Amino acid sequence: MLQAGAEIDSSEALTERQQAVLDAALRLLVEEGDSLTMTAVARRASCSKETLYKWFGDRDGLLTATVQWQASKVRVAPVDRKGLDIASLTASLERFASDWLKVISSDTSIALNRVAVGHAGSGKDDLGAIVLQNGRFALARRLKPVLEAGREAGLLDFADAETAFRTFFGLVARDVQMRLLLGDRLELTEATIGGDAARATQQFLALHGANNRPQGL
Repeated sequence: MLQAGAEIDSSEALTERQQAVLDAALRLLVEEGDSLTMTAVARRASCSKETLYKWFGDRDGLLTATVQWQASKVRVAPVDRKGLDIASLTASLERFASDWLKVISSDTSIALNRVAVGHAGSGKDDLGAIVLQNGRFALARRLKPVLEAGREAGLLDFADAETAFRTFFGLVARDVQMRLLLGDRLELTEATIGGDAARATQQFLALHGANNRPQGL
C-alpha cells in the first residue's frame, strides 16, 4: 500500500538516554540561550563530554540533533494514495497544523528560534541554517507528498507543491510565531490550537480544493 507522508521519525533512531540528553540541551537553551556548551549539557544530563562527542560530534552536531528532535514532534499522518478521500486528507493536514502550533509555542522552541535568529549571519555555528534545514525545510519535505497525493486524487488543485506548502504554512502560522518570539504571551490552549488548525485547513481547502476551481479553467 503506497503511502504519502511516510517518513522515519528521527526519534525512532534515538535511545531513551539520547532523547533525555537532547531534552536537557533544550532546557539549557531556554535558560542560557547562546551560552550553551557541551560541558553544560554533559553536566545537566549527567553524562560525559566524550559520550556527547561520540553520539553527536561537535556542538553543531548536538544542535542539529536537538532541532531534529524538536521537529520530530510535528507529525505528518501518512495517507493512502489509492484510497485517499477528503476526510483523511483533512485529518492529516489538521494534525500537522496542530502539532506545529504546539511545538512553536513551547518555551523550548521559542528559546531555540531566538538563538537561531541571533546567530543568523554571525558566522558562529550557523544555527540559523541548522534550524531552517532541519525544521521548516524538513517539514516541507514531509508534508509535500501528502499535498501531492491530494492533487493526484483530484482533491487539491495547485501548480507547485512548494508554493502550496508555503500557503498552508502561512495560514497555520499567521503572526503567532513572530509574536511569541517578541515576548507576547499568547494563550494557546488545546482548544485554541485545535480551532486554529481546523480553521487553517479549511482556509487552505477553500483556496486549493479541486472542487473550488473556477469553471472553464
